[in-house]
Formats: sequence, C-alpha cells, structure tokens
Amino acid sequence: MSRIPTLVVLVCVVLVAAAAPALAQPAPKPEDLKASVPALDAMHSVIMPLWHDAWPNKDVKAMAAMLPDIEKHFAAVSKAELPMVLRDKRPLWISGVDDLKQTVVAYKAAVQAGDNDALLKAAEALHTKYEALVKIVRPVLKEMEDFHATLYVLYHYQTKPYQPEKAAESIRTLRVKMDTLNTATLPDRLKAKTEAFNTQRARLSASIDDLIALLDTRDESKIWAAIETMHTHYQTLERIF
Repeated sequence: MSRIPTLVVLVCVVLVAAAAPALAQPAPKPEDLKASVPALDAMHSVIMPLWHDAWPNKDVKAMAAMLPDIEKHFAAVSKAELPMVLRDKRPLWISGVDDLKQTVVAYKAAVQAGDNDALLKAAEALHTKYEALVKIVRPVLKEMEDFHATLYVLYHYQTKPYQPEKAAESIRTLRVKMDTLNTATLPDRLKAKTEAFNTQRARLSASIDDLIALLDTRDESKIWAAIETMHTHYQTLERIF
C-alpha cells in the first residue's frame, strides 16, 4: 500500500481549512455590554466633596488633604480599560484621561507651592475634566445605551461571519428597543438639541424598518448594507451630543 506524499497531505489540509467558514466569535460577556468604568465611578467619592463642599467654601486645607486620594483614584482611572461596547470611543477616552492628568499635575503643584488661587482654579479644572470623562462613558439616554448594547452584538459578533438567525433576532429586538427610544425625551440641559435629535432619531427608526423588510429576502449583501446604514445613523445620533 503506497504512502500519500506529505506535500499532498499538507495541500489538502490547507484547502479544507480555507473552505471552512470563519468561526463565529464567542458571545460577549454581560460586563462587556455595560457602559461603565468602575474606577471612574469610584473617583466620584473624592470629586463630590471637593466640588460641593471644599471648593465653594474655599477650604484650601481640605482640598490639599484630598491630594493623595485624587492621585490614587486618577492612577486607577489611567489604567482602566473601556468596556468593549465603548471601544469606538477609545480615542476620546485616551485624550480625556490625558487632560485629567494635566489637571492633577496642576493641582499637586498648587498644593506644594501653597498657591491658594492656583489650587482653586486647578480644582475647578479637575472637576470639569472629570465630568468630561463621565460624559464619554455615560450615555445621554438609558434608552440609547440599551439600543446600543444590542446593536454592538449585531454589528461586531453576528455579521463577521454573518449568522442569519442570530442577526435576525437582534434586528427584531432593535425594532422593539427603537419603539422605546422613540418615546424618550431629552433632559432639560439638552433641550436645545431636541429638533436635531428628533430628525436623526426618525432616520434611525426608518433604517431599521428598511432592514427588517430585507430579512425575508435572505440577501446577505443587501442586509449587510442596510446594517451599515443603520449603524451609521446611530453614530450620527450619538454625535449630536
């Protein structure tokens, strides 16, 4: 009985591997879909008394005493990773963390120099930059966060490779979540953006209807193009804020 040449075996293995469909990524963990950075939340324990008590009362002694905690919390924030659902915001996060670092450096310098005016200004800047990071993580509306959690799974896990049954289920779930988002109202601080929000929200809603209409066709290229359109409309909605 003749042996099959090694080269032939290797070629066959490569061809079989190439012909096999790409493996689907494992489903994300619940914590991957939650827009939260625990280290940032923890830092609020020092930001709150700094901003609401020490700063308005110009209590520079208390502010100086808070420096070790501020440095400790910032060190944790600087090492923190964004959850996967927020990976598109990583450039903003990195820039925001760098801005926060500069305010911590200025705060420490003011404490060491005993410069009370500089310390008050640094504390104000620290609060501002901290809030800017919070806004990157925290969605404007909980309805948008809920919608995005499903959109993220669809876009990053169920289309590369395309999983028609799972994708269809997520798309129909998005329709339900869109119905809820359509009833949401902006907080008072964002009322000026209501018209732009309503216009773009309507575009997003219509793009989901268009996508659902394509599901029965099972035309992967058209469905993928419609998913891309919907994803772009959601990103545009986010950018309003």
